[in-house]
Amino acid sequence: MNIRTILFASVAALAAASGARAADAIVAAEPEPVEYVRVCDAYGTGYFYIPGTETCLSIGGYIRTEVRFGDHISGDSDVNFWTRGQVTFQAKNDTEYGTLTGVITLRYNVDNASDQEALLDEGYIDIAGFRVGKLYSWWDDDMSGETDTLASNETTHNSIRYQYENGAFAAGISVDELEEDYATKPGDGPNNFGVAGQVSYKAGAISAYLLAGYDTDTSEVAVRGIVYADIGPGTLGIAGVWASGANYYYEESEWTIAAEYALKINDKWSVTPGFQYFENIALEADGNGFTGGSAYTTGVTIDYRIVEDLRTKLSVQYHDEDEGDDEVFGFLRFQRDF
Repeated sequence: MNIRTILFASVAALAAASGARAADAIVAAEPEPVEYVRVCDAYGTGYFYIPGTETCLSIGGYIRTEVRFGDHISGDSDVNFWTRGQVTFQAKNDTEYGTLTGVITLRYNVDNASDQEALLDEGYIDIAGFRVGKLYSWWDDDMSGETDTLASNETTHNSIRYQYENGAFAAGISVDELEEDYATKPGDGPNNFGVAGQVSYKAGAISAYLLAGYDTDTSEVAVRGIVYADIGPGTLGIAGVWASGANYYYEESEWTIAAEYALKINDKWSVTPGFQYFENIALEADGNGFTGGSAYTTGVTIDYRIVEDLRTKLSVQYHDEDEGDDEVFGFLRFQRDF
């Protein structure tokens, strides 16, 4: 019995071993490696690595809708609804010359179902202080309220610019292609250009900006200065512009001064009253200089943050000029950022 038991046990062991070898012959395919998206914290929040590269990408934008009001603001109507959707892609990576940045901003403006506009709002390359492509000029920078008019015409151009920054001091120069016509002096053709330069400095609660632009087509110059000072619970802003004659950068008047006080009530509410005065708002017959007439605009802007990334803005403005009708206009805006 003992011998028989040993034989049966040996046969069973051999059979089990044979089955195991047969099972080993079936090899399951290994799963494909998966590369998960990695967070990139080298350039701030919101960036992630593009899979398979060392380039960091961020995606952001906003949805904005406005109810605009004013005299005949849309045909015969004094009220108009308007919506915008915008998305911005920013790509960054380190190089031997510093951070290489690429920006694409796509914008869609919708006045109604049949009147829509899709455009490339920005598209530029930035490295070592140099920026080239379609970009906003320094003339686009203005105060935080909605009362002031501190630039004329379009403020995005195909440009080449360089900006030097050293702590609180910055200085730069740009060459801007000024292709669009403008009503007061259309120019000689579509390939004119302008040169703009800006210096800025910050010292404690005060910051100041000095900007100049030269339109080579009209051979006229515009100079603008803006100063901000933190006073009490808000920020006082004072600005002034002077133009030698009608030019693409500024042609609203020969000179103007503007002021505002951005009062921050709390984390949700802020109120910004503002005022601007324009002197010599009419152009001479040849368009080379300004003559006669004055105007002013006064108003208030109220900002309210409803919740995180959702805010609203109400702007009400009053404009009056010599030998012209006075006007009340503004908008109510809702904006969701992401």
